[in-house]
Amino acid sequence: MNKVFPVYTVEAECQDCYKCLRQCPVKAIKVEKGRAAVIPDACIACGRCVEVCPAGAKRIRDDLGRVQYLLSRKAKVFVSLAPSYPAAFPGVAPGALVAALKKLGFEGVSETALGAELVNQAVSELLGRNERAVTLSTACPVAVDYIRKYIPDMTDAFTPIVSPMLAHGQFLRRSYGEDIGVVFVGPCIAKKSEADECRQWVDAALTFEDLLRWLDEEDLALDADVPDGMDNPFVPHSAGDGALYPVAGGMNETLRSLLGDSSTRLLSVAGLNNIKHALEGFRLRPPVEPVFLELLACSGGCLGGPCVEKENTLGGELDIRRHVPCAASVSETQVPNLNRQFVSCDPPESPVESSQVRMALARIGKRTAEDEINCGGCGYDTCRAFALAVLAGRAEPSMCVSNLRKKAQRKANALLRSMPSGVVIADSNLRVVECNENLARMFGGDLLLGYQARPGLEGVDLRKVVPFPEIFQRVLDSGQEQHRDIIHIDERLISLTVFSIEPHETVGGILLDVTSAELRREHIATRAREVIDKNLATVQELAFKLGEHMADTEILLRSIAEDYVTERKP
Repeated sequence: MNKVFPVYTVEAECQDCYKCLRQCPVKAIKVEKGRAAVIPDACIACGRCVEVCPAGAKRIRDDLGRVQYLLSRKAKVFVSLAPSYPAAFPGVAPGALVAALKKLGFEGVSETALGAELVNQAVSELLGRNERAVTLSTACPVAVDYIRKYIPDMTDAFTPIVSPMLAHGQFLRRSYGEDIGVVFVGPCIAKKSEADECRQWVDAALTFEDLLRWLDEEDLALDADVPDGMDNPFVPHSAGDGALYPVAGGMNETLRSLLGDSSTRLLSVAGLNNIKHALEGFRLRPPVEPVFLELLACSGGCLGGPCVEKENTLGGELDIRRHVPCAASVSETQVPNLNRQFVSCDPPESPVESSQVRMALARIGKRTAEDEINCGGCGYDTCRAFALAVLAGRAEPSMCVSNLRKKAQRKANALLRSMPSGVVIADSNLRVVECNENLARMFGGDLLLGYQARPGLEGVDLRKVVPFPEIFQRVLDSGQEQHRDIIHIDERLISLTVFSIEPHETVGGILLDVTSAELRREHIATRAREVIDKNLATVQELAFKLGEHMADTEILLRSIAEDYVTERKP
């Protein structure tokens, strides 16, 4: 668990499903001992893993404690409120939202859109003298980090200008003093990373979800009624068309009025995959005239952010447009220093030799090109990408589902082949799922020929395989195991055990030919009976001889006794 980075994993709750890895656009997930953890250096904080994690193991760093400490330490702390707030709090009047924020302890609330207007001015001046073929916006921190880390050769195309959040932080400090606190509230997780990097301008960033939880903890309701004195709630004043920034194409919409008849073409690209394809396309076919790309990582712009309700993005856009005046509200004299240089990051992984890749592929059972089925079950788009992740220590060979299945099948086949008994597995329709050769040999004839032509006999009707399918059917129906010591089939004796594998779905049977064993037992029993009879006859003969001998002895003794008595008489 790494709570320093804005996105982290609660390892005890990770369910070994790899859904976060499958959905992560940059595969910034390390799987170790079946647990999927975020790799901070590779992560772009898009929040996709948080959205899709079925167990809730992926979490967003909780910065409420940091903000509450800031409120206790600073005399004045201002909120920089993202322009997507009308979509995040539908039906809530701006004055009601500002009143609730003030009850939490903030000095005032200002619209981040004021910073967007400052950025617009700086970007329009840059594009007016632009000589680049492609220029990229820097308002979206996810898009910026994506390019810095994964398309680093395009980093030089960024406008060297801060984001609206940072511009607004500078604006507030210039307006109210350098010692104030500034807290951004918006729909984006990556703003937490941006605030971490630029604490001199913004102290912390909260998501809309953080704010809702805080209001709930303080039992503060967002009333529909606007409190007195909140008709113009924002300081120093309400924003203008900079409030269109969260809408896809909104930045370009505001720039057009500033650029006039500039030759620069303004294009908007939303979604990381679309950004990737657009930049790859410009590599292959450079534009013939200057192009400015408004980059937004989330589909639909900031309204598709990870911490804002996305069920009705179109309705959210309408809510935003209802709050947007038709012109900018910040004068040029208020523009602070908006310069910021963006530096590309080192490649996340070092190059590897082809021999190492082949060895890694072999570890996951991919020894030929045909083995590389690229099913995506592991979370990676290709088997080769997965092998590279295994080499880098970010993935485990056991994540390859197809390889695990093949291993399990090979083990099962080895067990079936080595078993002296006949084995058959059937489904609920009494169709063979698998059987071994010993079963086919047990019944021989056409069945053995069929097995040799189609090993395993998958799909064959069990009624054509064994002469007692009704026993299998009874086990399927009841789920109870049945055992028969002896079943007579022609001149053979079969011992049978039928058992349930999946109740009412799959059944298995073990058949053992005990004919020879039973014959041996019968032979032994016969010989035993003969020996017993012979012994009994011998005993009887001995008893007869002993009885005859005892009778003779008794007669002799009686005769001697009588003679002895006669001699003693006078």
